Amino acid sequence: MNKIINQYIIKEFSKTILNTILIFLTLGVVLNLFEEIEFFKNLNESISLPILLSLSFVPTLVVELLPFIIFLGSMFFFLQLKSKKDLLSIKTFGYSNLKIISIVAFTAFLFGIFVLFAINPITSALIKHYEIEKAQHARDVDHLISVNKNGLWIKEIDDFGYKIINAERIDEDNLKDVSVYIFDAGNKILKRIEAKSALITSNPWRMKKVYVYDLVNNQQTVKFDSYEFETEKISEKINSLYRNLNTISFVDSISNYKELNQRGYSKTLLNEKINKFISLPFFLFLMVVLASIFTIGSVNAKQNFYYIIISILISVIIYFFKDLSIALGQTGKISLILSVWIPLIAVSLFCAIGVIQINEK
Repeated sequence: MNKIINQYIIKEFSKTILNTILIFLTLGVVLNLFEEIEFFKNLNESISLPILLSLSFVPTLVVELLPFIIFLGSMFFFLQLKSKKDLLSIKTFGYSNLKIISIVAFTAFLFGIFVLFAINPITSALIKHYEIEKAQHARDVDHLISVNKNGLWIKEIDDFGYKIINAERIDEDNLKDVSVYIFDAGNKILKRIEAKSALITSNPWRMKKVYVYDLVNNQQTVKFDSYEFETEKISEKINSLYRNLNTISFVDSISNYKELNQRGYSKTLLNEKINKFISLPFFLFLMVVLASIFTIGSVNAKQNFYYIIISILISVIIYFFKDLSIALGQTGKISLILSVWIPLIAVSLFCAIGVIQINEK
């Protein structure tokens, strides 16, 4: 009998969570679609492209909001159990509030692990596709920046032609082992520049240990200890590219950690992202417990409404507290890794007190 009850609880909870995710996914696609249509309104593209881009972007957003989606879904589940009198029926078979909460919370925990290993690689591939497609249709295409296994690549277009810049890696504000190819408007290569490093925070870039090859006049290679290279100040665009780790899945961030760091991704940001991934199942677990505290503990419909309003406000507070903690970590006030776990520690302390109280009811 216990096995049947466990299966019933897990099945009903899974259905509620799936429905909640589908609602958020649908709302997200619809809302994002307006933004994509606005972006493509002056371009000769069919409506299918904005729809596909919305479908590529929104799953990543849903995964980021998953703890709060689980929180709301768990509240609906527990309220449904109470309204149908199923909670009372389950308790007649010897199930305590704590046991019911444990079954649901561990289900959410396992779902979090499933998301990390099965869903996250898909959402990472989708957001990568989204960014590539969006870059190809961007109005501001004077700078195209991408990162692959061969390092950092930049294409800069101006009135006289274009430049292709390649660097093996980025070290804070310096590009390392830089190659620059300068073309005219007719795609004829004019010059090649090789540099050991380039400081990109200023304009012009300050290069060190530079060789300049004049490929038009076949002149002798010129060597410079330092060299100023005129370009646009694009360090912010490069840094934003390296800060966007949504295109990297949990599995890739673990298995290719050393390679990603060599490409220029900061160890600090990689460690932060990995810890965010690892904390996800625990966050989902705690959100279920938090939802149970505000629903199982109430005894009438009026209290249900009151607790729902309070719990939604608390979830908003947790969301901003989480962002504040990360901001403190990024500014060096506290350890960046610790900033990821502080909100979970705070929520777990609150849940521990709440669970003791509702288990006595």
